[in-house]
Amino acid sequence: MADDRTARLHAALLARGETVAAAESLTAGLFCARLAEVPGASATLRGGVVVYATDLKTALAGVPADLLAAHGPVSPETAAALAEGVRVRCAATWGVGLTGVAGPARVDGHGPGRVYLGLSDGARTDVLELDLAGDRAAVRSAAVDAATDALLARLA
Repeated sequence: MADDRTARLHAALLARGETVAAAESLTAGLFCARLAEVPGASATLRGGVVVYATDLKTALAGVPADLLAAHGPVSPETAAALAEGVRVRCAATWGVGLTGVAGPARVDGHGPGRVYLGLSDGARTDVLELDLAGDRAAVRSAAVDAATDALLARLA
């Protein structure tokens, strides 16, 4: 069942005639799945890609390989590139990029709960750095909530 924030996001996008797409690493499609729970989501959700493996960030979301080599898969630069890449590839108004560490182990020097959230409308790309608490499920869910809230804030 869709929660209030995803229903509000859908309504805000619909009112503006805008759409969203997501490139998801640690959330593995959870952001898109939550949006798809809203009746009529097909009017605002263009689609998304699950880019859990690093090479898929390039192959599916268009993240430049040299950017990944320089900054790694868990970085603000990668989150920004994911957001912009998926926005372009899915022909959406908005792109959301989620990358981070759900845990339990550290990845590339980042501890569990470190998440980078990219949000792009083509003119401006913002990146939020989040430190989320909890187990894998809690971190992934909180990352989706943060992405939804960030997009709602940009739409306000």
